[in-house]
Amino acid sequence: MNLASKKAIENLLKAYQIHLSKRLGQNFLIDKGAIRKIIKAANLKSEDIVLEIGSGIGVLTIELAQKAGKVIAVEKDPNLARILNNELRIKNSKNVEIIQGDILKIENWKLKIENSYKVVANLPYYITSPVIRKFLEEKNPPKAMVLMVQKEVAQRICANPPDMSILSVSVQFYAEPKIIAFVSKKSFWPQPKVDSAIIKITPQKKWSRTVLDQLFFKIVKAGFSQPRKQLINNLSKGLELEREEVKSWLLKNDILPSQRAETLSVADWINLLQSCRIN
Repeated sequence: MNLASKKAIENLLKAYQIHLSKRLGQNFLIDKGAIRKIIKAANLKSEDIVLEIGSGIGVLTIELAQKAGKVIAVEKDPNLARILNNELRIKNSKNVEIIQGDILKIENWKLKIENSYKVVANLPYYITSPVIRKFLEEKNPPKAMVLMVQKEVAQRICANPPDMSILSVSVQFYAEPKIIAFVSKKSFWPQPKVDSAIIKITPQKKWSRTVLDQLFFKIVKAGFSQPRKQLINNLSKGLELEREEVKSWLLKNDILPSQRAETLSVADWINLLQSCRIN
């Protein structure tokens, strides 16, 4: 059975007497071209361990299982997990482990991921940011994340100055993001209201994960607290510092006090972190 088709999905859901949940953002990918792009971007090897989030009925899972050494498929909806189990049994995909649960509540050690791994997912829009943050902040982050996300979110993640946001700074602090392709909303069933994008996020080691991470984000959040206001105002208020002290701090790092947060690169924020005198 070709699972990447509206008719096949409708028939499966009808056979199992399952109704989709709008709350869970269930939109199935029915575009084989988009699936091939996801697989290609993941650059899977026979020894790779892949964590797939939101596996649904297995449209992508089956393709991943043919390329990777092992696939850990996590699906929150118990009804879809039941279909997934049955379909993979039919397809004889013996290298797939299915876990029914909420990925945001499952720790990596419970997933038995100890070595290097990759994350591949057609993410429900409402958990995109929490999932990205969860895995980039892990002690053992993935080698790469290939995600289907909302087009606007992908563009925000990959933004450059002067269009930065807390989201783009947060992701780029830990990783290098890249948009692989844009995907029409017509590539899904049920059809969502917006287009999507395939994005690849590759964690980098250029900034070490230390206790300073917390201070870094404290500074960034203060800087973005009121986007329309100048940095000197946001930082002095958000960090409870004297304006003259903030002015000197910014100028020392070649940043004008009148600049706004969205004009700063991740390197600028790193420089501010390394030269600050706050706790």
